[in-house]
Amino acid sequence: MSVDHLGRVALVRPRRKAGNWRHWLGPATALCDVAVIAGLAYAATVANDLVHYGVLRWDGPARELAGMLAALFLFVNLMRGRYRVDRYLSPRGQMMASFSAWNITLMAFMVLLFLAKIADHYSRAAILATYLAGIPAVALCRSAIAAVVASGNRSGRLTTERIFLIGREKDVMSFVSHAKPWNAGNAIVDIAFLQPTPPNRDPRAALAADLAAAAASCRAKRPDAVFIAVPWSEHETIEACVDAFMTMPVAIHLAPERIMSRFERPHVVSAGGLPSLRLTRAPLSPLEIACKRGFDILVASLAFVMLSPLLLLIALAIRLDSPGPVLFRQRRHGFNQETFRIFKFRSMTTTDDGAVIMQARRNDPRITAVGRVLRRYNLDELPQLLNVLAGDMSLVGPRPHALAHDREFQRKIALYARRHNVKPGITGWAQVNGLRGETDTDEKMADRVAHDLWYIDHWSFSLDLLILFRTLFSAKAFRNAV
Repeated sequence: MSVDHLGRVALVRPRRKAGNWRHWLGPATALCDVAVIAGLAYAATVANDLVHYGVLRWDGPARELAGMLAALFLFVNLMRGRYRVDRYLSPRGQMMASFSAWNITLMAFMVLLFLAKIADHYSRAAILATYLAGIPAVALCRSAIAAVVASGNRSGRLTTERIFLIGREKDVMSFVSHAKPWNAGNAIVDIAFLQPTPPNRDPRAALAADLAAAAASCRAKRPDAVFIAVPWSEHETIEACVDAFMTMPVAIHLAPERIMSRFERPHVVSAGGLPSLRLTRAPLSPLEIACKRGFDILVASLAFVMLSPLLLLIALAIRLDSPGPVLFRQRRHGFNQETFRIFKFRSMTTTDDGAVIMQARRNDPRITAVGRVLRRYNLDELPQLLNVLAGDMSLVGPRPHALAHDREFQRKIALYARRHNVKPGITGWAQVNGLRGETDTDEKMADRVAHDLWYIDHWSFSLDLLILFRTLFSAKAFRNAV
């Protein structure tokens, strides 16, 4: 059986030959990576020798460099699980993943050269050329593989797993309609329904008969995995299903309860020997928090020193333009909803910080002449480098709002307060996607919050670097300024 895009069950005969080649995709992708990296390193070394020494050397350093870089890149990707079929169901994110793996490979290679004291054995020009050429080459290779996998998945020629479903019809169809296993590249090879027990029949005998028939069908279909779609409260039924399929060479899964659809990465963990189903985790681990904080201090310190002349010029311009303080301070919610005072260059004639605060809007008469320029180019945010150094903010994170606005939006938008599970930032994922300025409708604010929550759920160091880059060079980051 399979399920169409409307969730309807239809009988099809799975093409075993077409599906089996999915097992070769991982090795084929690994071989492709090795060929690309080794080829680039080898060509760069040979070309460097030809340019600088006028000779063609096909052995020695060329082979060694090609072998080491290819082996390291293969190892990094193996450790990150990049050779699984499900990693290539969508072209999205392939370039970022390959760029990250390639950078880790080069860093590991440089450490290896340093520890082995063989850095002088290889040409720096050849290594640099290999690195620069490898960025687009690996990204294009991964994107091409993802396109092939996605096409094969849509046509049914390639699946990540062939699964067999069992449970009552209502539970099975509920699982199918909500989980949509075909979106993860899975093919449903058959479904066995547990029938309601007739009034005059022993429930255990009826269940045993249904499971015997289901097991026979499952053994004939030879799936990769069995999914038991039974409410978790029915312990005896689940145990009977597990016993029925335990003697088959398949993975046995317990279909998730509906509440788990709210969470992206539920995970079975063991905390101090106590197993549990973890629905969420802290957004950042202690190590990630330390790394992010160290990066914040380093970059904020350098930026503050380098931008000091500009900061002094802006302060002078504000004082000459309108009466009032140079810096505007306002209470905001930070990590875990702890209150702090944010620093900004004053861009308006008012410095509200009460129970009611009117948002700045387009052509707002309260905005000063200098303030309009500062807000247009995000220069009014620069004093927040002090907040970063003080530990109240990070360079990247959800933008903090005035306390009055927090209270308003928290009543209207579900999980709004979850934005405070990480430190607020000078810039963020919402801002570089053009979601800045006045939030005069609930829909605009909900869209901004959705981007902030996506950032929290998908945080990585490379994502922070991307946001900082786009803050400086993307036109979207300057859109909707008021």
